[in-house]
Amino acid sequence: MKLSDFDYNLPKELIAQHPLKERDAARLLVVNRLNRDLNQDIFSNILEYLRPGDLLVLNDTKVVKCRLFGRRKSGGKVEVFLLKQEKGPVFEALLRPGRLKEKEEIFFNEGALSAKIVGKNKISFSSSDLELIRKYAVIPLPPYIKRPACETDDLDYQTVYSKIEGAVASPTAGLHFTTGLLEKIKKNGVQVAFVTLHVGWGTFKPVKDEDIMCHRMEAEDFFISKDAEEKIIRTKNNGGRVIAVGTTACRVLESFAEGKASGSTEIFIYPGYKFRFTDALITNFHLPRTTLLMLVSAFGGMELMREAYKKAIDEKYRFYSYGDAMFLT
Repeated sequence: MKLSDFDYNLPKELIAQHPLKERDAARLLVVNRLNRDLNQDIFSNILEYLRPGDLLVLNDTKVVKCRLFGRRKSGGKVEVFLLKQEKGPVFEALLRPGRLKEKEEIFFNEGALSAKIVGKNKISFSSSDLELIRKYAVIPLPPYIKRPACETDDLDYQTVYSKIEGAVASPTAGLHFTTGLLEKIKKNGVQVAFVTLHVGWGTFKPVKDEDIMCHRMEAEDFFISKDAEEKIIRTKNNGGRVIAVGTTACRVLESFAEGKASGSTEIFIYPGYKFRFTDALITNFHLPRTTLLMLVSAFGGMELMREAYKKAIDEKYRFYSYGDAMFLT
């Protein structure tokens, strides 16, 4: 299967740069895989497509502030994207520019915090106080959002049910839910289960090989509670639908189907994959040539997804993290 099979042209003006004022006011494209219907609606009406006995599986990871902007002694700008805390003040990080030298110092907020390059993609801060480091960091908006992060993104780029810190990107399909909408869903006989997958930098990692089988996924940590396990199994046994909210929740479900309830997953889902626990999928519209689009194409079928994306473009849907949604039933 070729990487070029997952390419499409998207007008830049359709890439959402800001969230909507109301989360559940996003447009919703409902895709029926059986009769191949494409129906347009608004996300606040998602309840009309859910049934008593269904189970919504939500990823409760929380995005951490991990992007810092500093300066070299020379005054040159430096961007630091923290990936993982290794020990004390030492972090694995992405650094820009790439020509930074080992032992070079970087200064943040006029020297209130400093750090030193201690190896390739490694940085050591002057303080091991994580709260202090986060104080000078910002929410890591995706690279296709061409503006600086602002204070409102601290809430807008988190789901209303985000709980466990550890992600560097938001599980964006969940951004459309409000607390009120979730309460209505529960009152209508639809259950909710929370799982955790900490979205890593690999979600933005480009697929470089034309033969997608050569691609290797970055490992991401995940966890399923006993309560969530029981709800998933019970729903399947009772004939209800297990509905993944986002590709991250889907990857957790399919990792669970392989017998794993916690640890790390490198599961790579592309067309030809046989889904075992995911019966329906709520997702945003994804970048071309990405593993996210491959997963959605595996679930919905490549031809139907081409039709759905063409429909979304023709109807000027908003794309990517702060964009509109799709419900694949």
